[in-house]
Amino acid sequence: MSIPNLFGSMVFNDDVMKQRLPHDIYKAMKRTIAEQKHLNLDVANVVANSMKEWALDKGATHFTHWFQPMTGITAEKHDSFLTPASDGTAIMEFSGKELVRGEPDASSFPTGGIRATFEARGYTAWDPTSYAFIKDNTLCIPTAFCSYSGEALDKKTPLLRSMETLNKQAMRVVRLFGNKGVKRVNTTVGPEQEYFLIDKNICEKRPDLVYCGRTLFGARPPKGQELEDHYFGTIKPRVLDFMKELDEELWKLGIFAKTEHNEVAPAQHELAPVYTTTNIAVDQNQLTMELMKTIANKHDLVCLLHEKPFAGVNGSGKHNNWSIVTDTGVNLLEPGETPYENAQFLLILVAIIKAVDDYQDLLRISVASAGNDHRLGANEAPPAIISMFLGDELTAILESIDTGTSYDQKEKTQMEIGAHVLPHFPKDTTDRNRTSPFAFTGNKFEFRMLGSAASVASANIVLNTIVSEELSQFADRLEKAENFNEDLNALIKEVIKNHKRIIFNGNNYSDEWVVEAEKRGLLNLKSTGDALPYFIKKKNIDLFTKHRVFSEGEVYSRYEIILENYIKIIHIEALTMLDMVKRGVIPAGIAYAKEIADTINSKKSISSDLSCVLEEHLLSTISNLLECIYHKTESLDNCILEAHNQEDTLLQTKYYRETVFLNMQSLRGAVDELETLVGKKYWPYPTYGELLYSVY
Repeated sequence: MSIPNLFGSMVFNDDVMKQRLPHDIYKAMKRTIAEQKHLNLDVANVVANSMKEWALDKGATHFTHWFQPMTGITAEKHDSFLTPASDGTAIMEFSGKELVRGEPDASSFPTGGIRATFEARGYTAWDPTSYAFIKDNTLCIPTAFCSYSGEALDKKTPLLRSMETLNKQAMRVVRLFGNKGVKRVNTTVGPEQEYFLIDKNICEKRPDLVYCGRTLFGARPPKGQELEDHYFGTIKPRVLDFMKELDEELWKLGIFAKTEHNEVAPAQHELAPVYTTTNIAVDQNQLTMELMKTIANKHDLVCLLHEKPFAGVNGSGKHNNWSIVTDTGVNLLEPGETPYENAQFLLILVAIIKAVDDYQDLLRISVASAGNDHRLGANEAPPAIISMFLGDELTAILESIDTGTSYDQKEKTQMEIGAHVLPHFPKDTTDRNRTSPFAFTGNKFEFRMLGSAASVASANIVLNTIVSEELSQFADRLEKAENFNEDLNALIKEVIKNHKRIIFNGNNYSDEWVVEAEKRGLLNLKSTGDALPYFIKKKNIDLFTKHRVFSEGEVYSRYEIILENYIKIIHIEALTMLDMVKRGVIPAGIAYAKEIADTINSKKSISSDLSCVLEEHLLSTISNLLECIYHKTESLDNCILEAHNQEDTLLQTKYYRETVFLNMQSLRGAVDELETLVGKKYWPYPTYGELLYSVY
C-alpha cells in the first residue's frame, strides 16, 4: 500500500464519514465538530451504525471508550459488538447511546479526594472533535472522563475547556481588528518526543528499569556522549527497522510522524510530528508513546520514556510547539515581513509575555514530576526558572516601543558559506536559543520544559488559560477605548515596560543567569515540592474558576494527585534500590571479597614471602565499601519508615525529596564505586556500557 493510501486508513475521519454517512448526517457531524455543538441522539445512532460497519470491515470485534485519567497514561474498557438475538443467535450492534456515553468504574482512578472511594460511578463522553480509530482490532472512541457529580477526572475535559475559553477571548481581540470572517480560534501543538531504545534481554536484567523506568545505580562507562558523535549520526539498522514500523503504524492512525533522528545521548532518539489542533495533538502524542513501547517490544527492544533513565548523559524531554490559528488559516503568531507594523501580532505577543510573567508558577507546575526534577537544570534542559527567548529582532522592536525610539528594520542578508558550489540563502534575522524554556521560533513558541513521559495536556491547559486571561483583560480595556489606536499603543508599551524582566536571550544553563533571574524577581522552583503550593494560591484558583477550566475542588484534587504520585514514585524507587542492594550488590561484593581472601590465603600457604599487597589493599577497600553500603542501606530503610510519620502530603513530598532521595543518592555513590572494583563475572546487573551500547 502506498503511503498516501496507508495514511489514516485506521481512522474514521472526514473522508470516511463523507463516504459512509448520509449527506444530512454528514453535514450535522461537520457542524458539531466546527461549532462544538451537542450531537442529536438520532444523528448519533446513524453515526454509530456506520462506525460499527466500517470497524467490522477493518477486522474490529470490540469497541472502547479511550480516555486519559489522571494516571498520565490512557485507559480503555473493551466491549464486543456482539448482541444476543431473540432466536438464540448473535448480531453485531453499536448504538448511538453506546457511542456517546460509557460508564467505567471511577473508584480505582486517582481523584485527589474529590470523590470518596465508594462513589464509584464515572462517565466517559465522546469527543467528536477527535476522530475514532482502530487499534488492536478495537474501535477506540476518544472520550472525556468525569465523575457522577460532573467533576473532571481526566486530562481531556479541562483541556477542551481551556481551548474554549481561549477561543472566546481571542475572538474578542480578533474582532477588534475588524476580522469579521473568523468564526473560531484554535491553539495548535506539535510535540517533539525524545526516548531511549535499549536491548530487551539486557534491560530485563535490571530491576530498576523494570520497576522504575530509570537506573538507580550505574558507574559511568568509558564513553558517554563526550564525542557528540551520536547526535544526528547514522541510524543503526535495528533502530531503523523500529522507526519504519513505528512510522507506518502512526500513519495508519492519521498521525503526521515527520522527523526522526538520533539525539545527543547514546541510545537516545527523537520523533517529531507535524502540528495539529491541541486536543488532537494530545491524543496523538499519547498514542505515539504507547506505540513506541509496543513496537519496541516486537523488535526485542525496550523504549524508555523516563525523563532521566541514565545518570551522566542527557535525559529526555518533550518540546511543545504552541501557536494560535484562526479557522481561516491565519497564524496569529506570524510576525509578517514587518512585525513592528503588525499591531495584532504585537498585541498577541505582549499578551503572551504578560501571561508567562504573571503565571511563571503555573507553567513550572504544569511540567512538575518526580522524573522531570532530575532533568530540569541539569545542563541539558532549561532550569526550573521560567523565562522567554524572543530573538534579536523582536527584542529590538519591543525595546524601541518601550523607549519611544524608532525601529530600524534590518534587511535579511544572504548566507555565504565560502564554497561557490553551495547555494546562497537568506539568513534568518535571529539565531535560535536551545537553552530557553519558552522560546519564540518564527511563528510559534516552543515550551521546552516538558518531560518525555508527560501528557502534553497539562502544559497546554495552563498555556491556553493564562493567555486567555490576558486577552480577556486586553479586550475589556480596548472594547471601551475612545481612540483605539492610541489606547492600543499605550497598552502594548505599558505591558513591555512592566513585564520585560521575563525576556532573556542568553544562556539559560549558566550560573550567572540563576543570579540574574533572582535579581529580576523570577521564581526558581527547583522541585515538585517547591512548586506545588503555588497551584492552590488564590490568584491561580481565581484564574481557573473565572475561565471555568477547573473548579476549586478540581484544582485541589490535582494538587493532591501530583503530590501523591511524587511520593509513590520515590517510594517505589527507594524500595527497588534496597532490594537490588540487599539481594544483588552486597552478595556480589561479599563473593568477590571471598575470592580475593582465598587468593591471599592460597599465596601465603605456598610461601609467606609472596607479596599480597595488591590483594590486601583491594580486599580492604571492598570490605570498607561493603560496610559503608550496609550502613547506608540501614539509613535508607529508616528514612522510608519515618516518611509515613509526616503530617500531610506536602510535608511527605518534601521529606521524600530532601531526606529519602538524598539518602538514595548517597547509597548510589557507594554502590557505583563498588561496581568499578568488583570483577565482571560477579557483578549482578548489566553495566551502563552494556545498556547504552546494546543496540546495533
